[in-house]
Amino acid sequence: QVQLVESGGGLVQAGGSLRLSCAASGRTFSNYAMGWFRQAPGKEREFVAGISWNGGSTDYADSVEGRSTVSRDNAKNTVYLQMNSLKPEDTAVYYCAQRERPYYTSNYRNTLQYGYWGQGTQVTVSS
Repeated sequence: QVQLVESGGGLVQAGGSLRLSCAASGRTFSNYAMGWFRQAPGKEREFVAGISWNGGSTDYADSVEGRSTVSRDNAKNTVYLQMNSLKPEDTAVYYCAQRERPYYTSNYRNTLQYGYWGQGTQVTVSS
C-alpha cells in the first residue's frame, strides 16, 4: 500500500522560505514521477511542481517559477519542494502525489495522472 507523508509546512512571514518534504513508501519510489499541488480555501487544487522518476526533468507552475525548486532523493524515498520569497497568496494546503504509471513523465499538471496522494501540509504566509 502506497503511503505519502508530507511535512515541513508552517507559518512564515512574507519573503521567507520553507522546505516541504514528502516521504513515500509502499512501492519502488525511484520508478515514479512525483508532483506537488496546493489547495487554498475556496479554490480548486492546483499544480505547483513536478519531477520525473530520476529527477532529470521538472516542471513548475508560473506562479512559483523562479521561487521554488523541486528535487528528490531516491535513496531516501523522499521528494522535496523548496519555496523561497514566499507570498501571502502561497498560503494553502500542499499535497504531494505519485504518478500511477512508472517512468511516465509527461503532463505533470494533470491530477488524473496521479494515483496516490498525501494528506497535505499547511503553509501559511503572513503579510
